[in-house]
Amino acid sequence: MTFARAHSIECLATLPRTPDWVTSGRAETPEDVAFSSGAALAHLDQVLARNEVPKALLRERLALRAAEASVTFSGRSERARELRDAVHLLRPGDLPGPAGGDYLAWRRAAERPVSIKSLSRAVPTLEQEQIAMWLDAGQGAPVSRAAMVLEVVLTDAPRDELSALILTDAALAQALGWDYLVPLLAQGLNLTDFGKRGEDLRLACHRAVASSAAEAVRFSADLARRTAHLRAVVPKLRAKAAKEAVEIFLTRDAVTPSALPLPNRAARRLCDRLIDLGAVRELTGRETFRLYGV
Repeated sequence: MTFARAHSIECLATLPRTPDWVTSGRAETPEDVAFSSGAALAHLDQVLARNEVPKALLRERLALRAAEASVTFSGRSERARELRDAVHLLRPGDLPGPAGGDYLAWRRAAERPVSIKSLSRAVPTLEQEQIAMWLDAGQGAPVSRAAMVLEVVLTDAPRDELSALILTDAALAQALGWDYLVPLLAQGLNLTDFGKRGEDLRLACHRAVASSAAEAVRFSADLARRTAHLRAVVPKLRAKAAKEAVEIFLTRDAVTPSALPLPNRAARRLCDRLIDLGAVRELTGRETFRLYGV
């Protein structure tokens, strides 16, 4: 084992894991649930501060999970494979379709620092003044503030769950002092929660945050391990611009060979080499129009 590989494993071993009592599901009272969600967020905040966690890639993976949830809330059946195809195989001038549009919205919301302008780019159907007004509706502690934003958006636009969820995660990020939106709420809520208001909705948001933040910590540890291995194999790559290509894999959920800074044939060979080294995976199971990711 090389020194770099051994050092990576040592670093990953120090990533704090979520305490079992946070994820046990035993919290019953509103106070217990709020305490669990706060502990889960504090733990995730510590993990996101670690250099070995690929934060851009983590947000992309969580955006994909959030898009799956949003699509389900809309009554559609597309899952990760279809969502990736809808976005990554788009040709210039093509439209991604409703499900792909949800995925694009989540990716755009999470890829730039939170601002009214970046949120308007993610949900262009909303006016910037409307976004600012809704975000200002939240007050108090982070999850309470997020729940208030979710409630006011669902009250004003009851059929726009996508915008409501994106703005709720944006409000949570702002309350926590995070520069970037981290998709959390969508994965933890269910369709019946959108009909709740007041304390019932706040409690649903606390439960959603507790479970989703713990899952984000698990994702972080897994991606940290995978990206450490990817970085470790870079010296074994002979292709020109291989290092630049690896940097793309370190920030994106899925990559087409054409997205790499190499001629198409060389890019495909590099992807195959990375698969042989156990550094990336082929995500589609197809022989053509393939996608690759860490």
